[in-house]
Amino acid sequence: MGFNEENRMTSAPDAPFWRRKTLEEMTEAEWESLCDGCGRCCLVKLEDEDTGEIHFTDVACRLFDAAACRCADYARRRRRVRDCVKLDPAQARALSWLPPTCAYRLVGAGADLPAWHPLVSGSPDSVHEAGISVRGRVAALETEVALDDYPDHIVKWPMRLPRGHTAVKGARKKAENAGKSARGERKRRDSPANDAQT
Repeated sequence: MGFNEENRMTSAPDAPFWRRKTLEEMTEAEWESLCDGCGRCCLVKLEDEDTGEIHFTDVACRLFDAAACRCADYARRRRRVRDCVKLDPAQARALSWLPPTCAYRLVGAGADLPAWHPLVSGSPDSVHEAGISVRGRVAALETEVALDDYPDHIVKWPMRLPRGHTAVKGARKKAENAGKSARGERKRRDSPANDAQT
């Protein structure tokens, strides 16, 4: 069964923060703890120039520590990596390339956190034990791969869901619909017809 905002959100004072607050209401510490440490978003992505489709690779960002499965310089990552994205609530709901297992995407779409999430399990290793993280799956860092060889590193698994996680599937569908709606709204605002009316 999928989740929606109504059955995730609760006003019970003893409920965990991600069930009581929207993404916008979270403190910085709560926001940061929402990341499950999977590392999927740290994989290099290629965009098809003709279709706009995003393809994940098994090549990681130059700052990625594959053994620890985390950024080696998180505090200064955006200064050192020009295209590193600082995620915010609007992006969490709209970015189509966010993995379907991403906690920001799930909570933003109204789903609860899955059992493997460290905030639920109490263990930072649960995301690795569940096979959700990139640990053991990174072939190289971006500094070690020639640009022409990137297509050879395209993989499908970062955008695949673990078997049996229907709550994640429901949230993914809701997130996809929200992203399509946001893109459609942007197209309507940017269309020549709208320019003519203003």
